Amino acid sequence: MASSVQVNAQDEKQERTYKKWFVGSSLLVFGNFSKVNNPEYIQLNVGYRLTPKDVVSFRFKRSVYAWPIGIPFGPSFDAPGENYPGHARILAPTLGYQRFWWKGAYTSVYALNAFEKYMDENKKKIGNGYTLYLDFYLGYQFKFFNNRFFFEPAIGCSYWPVRTNVPESFKSVEKKWPNSFIQPGLDFGYNFNVKRKK
Repeated sequence: MASSVQVNAQDEKQERTYKKWFVGSSLLVFGNFSKVNNPEYIQLNVGYRLTPKDVVSFRFKRSVYAWPIGIPFGPSFDAPGENYPGHARILAPTLGYQRFWWKGAYTSVYALNAFEKYMDENKKKIGNGYTLYLDFYLGYQFKFFNNRFFFEPAIGCSYWPVRTNVPESFKSVEKKWPNSFIQPGLDFGYNFNVKRKK
């Protein structure tokens, strides 16, 4: 009898704290405070929980980068002579799926559609391109304040199987690097429900 009461109380608490929707971003936006290479990074996440374990989301990203994205973190990253002769600006609508396996542990996959504008060293446009990035993450979600807020540190791998219309001057710099990159995930967000009018 006591156990059934306890289970019912737990179910009621989960129902009170469970939120279907969330909005958020990434701590990577703090890279915009860099005075050396400001990525002008914007990320907005909107998600919906199909079940407590299955989540679909839409992300919008915007950024600027001036080096081959396959360069791993280390001595070569942003080293002299490794940068592009100019920069690229991307607008990237992204679709994602996230699966929770145990408590806050999850895996996720994202298809990032990057529409790119290439600029030379004089900030003159030299072309448009498209890159499909597939991002895979393994992480853990921490919940705060009765599941109102969350933080998701993760380790991820980005792989781009499709990359079109890259200017030759950019290709010559990036050809020695792989088309994959290990990266952190530092998403955070706010959970909420949408009240329906009766």
